[in-house]
Amino acid sequence: MYLVRRIYEVEPGSARKAATLIDKIGKAYEAGGSRGPSTVYFNSGTTPGTKDRVVMEWVDATLETPYREDRIRVDVSEFAEQLREVAITSTIEFWELMTDDKAL
Repeated sequence: MYLVRRIYEVEPGSARKAATLIDKIGKAYEAGGSRGPSTVYFNSGTTPGTKDRVVMEWVDATLETPYREDRIRVDVSEFAEQLREVAITSTIEFWELMTDDKAL
């Protein structure tokens, strides 16, 4: 099992808007059967830490290329276009989750 974390740096003052769009993207992927549930969190300056940052996380059983032939296609272009207007950059992290069968 893997935790996938996508981190967006967004224009000042746009974290809540970006979080709304990213949440809609995650829910569209989930409804389309392409991905399990995701969690979105953000800091618009109301909490300590790096502000103008939005994070989306989800868990997947495997890591697979998005270019595979059996990929389920989900149209999120409307939300993605709006997100591009406020996103400065994004990175993605992949973490292998500890499970009992992996324990030494």
